[in-house]
Amino acid sequence: METAELRRTYDVLLAEVEAGGFGPPRDGGLSAEQIVAHLAVNDELMSEATEAVIAGSTYAYYDLEDIHRPQLDAVVVQHGGMAGLITLFGETSRRLCALADQLGPASRTLVETHLREGFELRVDEALPWGRTLDLHGRVHLPLHLAELRALRATG
Repeated sequence: METAELRRTYDVLLAEVEAGGFGPPRDGGLSAEQIVAHLAVNDELMSEATEAVIAGSTYAYYDLEDIHRPQLDAVVVQHGGMAGLITLFGETSRRLCALADQLGPASRTLVETHLREGFELRVDEALPWGRTLDLHGRVHLPLHLAELRALRATG
């Protein structure tokens, strides 16, 4: 699996987060801290799935953002706010990319995948794990990048 594009997307996201200057969320949206916590937690979930795929184990991947809000707040507190979240997110994104580099032919392994990101991304089916990682890099991460940029516009 080619991870260069995924790494570039992460680099852009990390630079955006490090730039700071975010305002409060609008209309019940996530704060910048919650978005970064969501991304880090999601990376951890995707890393677990990737490890399972590499090991030849079955796995189901769920990313249901709406049910994670209290957990996201706990992650924010646990890591001491944005500075700690930036460190965490840098680590989780590097780990996921390193694992994705190891997939090889296993990237075609079907993984039961359940994703919800507003109306933009809805998946409820078995997908090749490499395709799920591709959706993550090309759709999921850019959606959150746009959210962060919108929070800066309100800041």
